[in-house]
Amino acid sequence: MTPPPAGRRRLDTTVPREYEVPTRAPRLADAETARLAMWGVFGAWVVATLAAATAVIKVPGAPEWLERPAAAVLLVAFSIGLTHRAGGHMRIWTLMATLLGVSAVASQASVLLTAATVTTAVLGSVYAVMITRPAETTGAVVREYGVALVIALSSTMAVAAWNAPVNFQRFNLIVLFGALAVIIALVWSLGAGLHGLGRQNLGILIGVAVVLLALLAYSSFVRTYGSQALVEGIDDTVIWMRTNIGGVPRPVEVLLGFPTLIVGVALRSRRREGWWILVFAVIGTGVLSTSLVSPGAFPTYIAWSTLYSVVLGLGIGLLARWLFLKPQSARRTRAILPERRVEPGRFAPLR
Repeated sequence: MTPPPAGRRRLDTTVPREYEVPTRAPRLADAETARLAMWGVFGAWVVATLAAATAVIKVPGAPEWLERPAAAVLLVAFSIGLTHRAGGHMRIWTLMATLLGVSAVASQASVLLTAATVTTAVLGSVYAVMITRPAETTGAVVREYGVALVIALSSTMAVAAWNAPVNFQRFNLIVLFGALAVIIALVWSLGAGLHGLGRQNLGILIGVAVVLLALLAYSSFVRTYGSQALVEGIDDTVIWMRTNIGGVPRPVEVLLGFPTLIVGVALRSRRREGWWILVFAVIGTGVLSTSLVSPGAFPTYIAWSTLYSVVLGLGIGLLARWLFLKPQSARRTRAILPERRVEPGRFAPLR
């Protein structure tokens, strides 16, 4: 009998293990029918996004009545996509979203328009995060970052197209808290609760929470107790940036929302607890979705601000990914190879 080769044994994790969350059976048994339904929803989303964009970009010949029906279609599309991705009951949630969208367009009542706008922003913000896939390489991380931003920008167009009479400050808070509540409920089942996070992953989660609390506390402190010189200095800086470079990066997106999106999709390629980092990513997609809710918002200013936030957030996110998820030491790598994790496809249910 040949003796085993000398040297340290190690666990071979180069072969991805099976997905650990049970999924529902396909709702449409016929594969061709399911494919056609998927492409139908995707086509409706593309057309509705372009139609809703006419509320922001002036297109000659585009009728004004087209905006709110397009927003209603996006509301239904986000509902279908998120329900399917989360493994929910399609008949219940899609029917409710359809009834809300149709009643808001038909009645033009302020209450229904506001409810439809809030629901669209919440669903779009959460779906932008849930549609992402685990990303192991830098190129894959940037790709998933772009996918989430495209969905969030589609939600931004829908919110602008609803043109609901809302208090934008209160609206932003409602959307953010609503999106956080929805994604926490979904991630609780996908991430198997808080247990098993590990010391490093728990440290990342706590660090993100500390950054969030620091941003909120600092902004509140400056507005309430800041000296007049400090407040004027901040206002002068904002005015200078708006005048000279066209926009101002949004700190919540740059320092929290977008970096956690990058770190979260990267961590998901190793552990499903990466979903907990993505909970904070909805703050970035939520702020982006609500950026055009105010009728006084200038689209050019919002566009430049979003571009700066996206670029800076990408840089900080890649740096955070390198710091928190950098390769292990040579000694640990000899013991255990880097683990790879698989998930269902982008348009498949996660549970």
